[in-house]
Amino acid sequence: MTPDEYCRNKASSSGSSFYNSFRFLPKDKRRAITALYAFCREVDDVVDECTDTNVARTTLNWWRNEVAAIYGVGKPQHPVAQALVPVVKQFNLSQEHLLEIIDGMEMDLEQSRYEDFKSLQLYCYRVASVVGLLSVEIFGYTDRQTLKYAHDLGIALQLTNIIRDVGEDARRNRIYLPMDEMQQFGVTAADILNSRETENFQKLMAFQIERAQRYYRQAMDHLPAVDRKAQRTGLIMATVYQATLQEIVTSGCHVLKERVSLTPNFKFWLAFKAWLKN
Repeated sequence: MTPDEYCRNKASSSGSSFYNSFRFLPKDKRRAITALYAFCREVDDVVDECTDTNVARTTLNWWRNEVAAIYGVGKPQHPVAQALVPVVKQFNLSQEHLLEIIDGMEMDLEQSRYEDFKSLQLYCYRVASVVGLLSVEIFGYTDRQTLKYAHDLGIALQLTNIIRDVGEDARRNRIYLPMDEMQQFGVTAADILNSRETENFQKLMAFQIERAQRYYRQAMDHLPAVDRKAQRTGLIMATVYQATLQEIVTSGCHVLKERVSLTPNFKFWLAFKAWLKN
């Protein structure tokens, strides 16, 4: 199996909307974004699948060495790192950004609560906005305002993930809702960990949903018309995730006890529609 084949298998096995949006890209960009996505999946799996925190931290440090090797300090061992070697050169991807993604994943080893939105925003930036900034380099852009679009879209997508996965994360003793906002709305950690869907919880989630929607609006406001066509993959992601957010609202926001997801056919229809529109 070649490094590129490994990346395709890694990315496709996730069933992600992000991977499904790649099919519309030219071959070289599709290869590059698949390698980047496979990298994100590998380092995310380190945290999600490793039960020993020390082993997970050691593995993330190993990945930091792999990133150094991608940029010429040694020879990369992992097929994903090998696949990224020509990609980072062709699209001028920042080594610091790849390391920031690892830093974001490591935050899950160090904390399971976030005191306020500022601290949560740092997490969202590292695990999502940075991926967006790297993706923009692969897709191509002419106006630097597009970088602001990528930043805000990354925050919006990650906030949508957090809203969708409140119950699932709670079952792993993780709460990504800012603690000061929980206190503001009269929601305790015990309420979330025990799936108590109170009226106050619903008000808290309405607040979180409005914030995510605001970041989507900001992202779209930042995207210049000249770069819309190049950034169609990100716009497809935005369309699918906004539809997921709307489905959460429509279904009553029962995120403590259920995980809302769109059918593959509906996601493909949304993606195709977004591609034609942009």
